[in-house]
Amino acid sequence: MTNNEFIKLAKAKVAMLHNFTDIEKINPDDVFVVWYAKALQNHKALLATPVFPDAHYYEATYNGDKDELYLDVYTKELNKCYKLGDDK
Repeated sequence: MTNNEFIKLAKAKVAMLHNFTDIEKINPDDVFVVWYAKALQNHKALLATPVFPDAHYYEATYNGDKDELYLDVYTKELNKCYKLGDDK
C-alpha cells in the first residue's frame, strides 16, 4: 500500500465512523492528517475532523503483514498549560 492509498483509506474510515456517530456529516476530504509515519510495510497516522466541538482524535494503523487497518478513537479529557519556571 502506498502512502497516498493509506491516507485516503484512513480519511475515508474516519469520515465513515464520524458520520455514523455525529449529526454533522463530513466528507473524507474534510478529515486532516495531524501526523503520519511509515516503517517498512506499516503505516500510522493521527487524524482529526474540523467539526467543533469534536473532542476526538483518531489513530489509524495499517499492518502490512496482515493487510489490516486498525482505527482507534481517543477523547481529549484535559488541556492544561504549564508555564516553565512557574511553581503553580
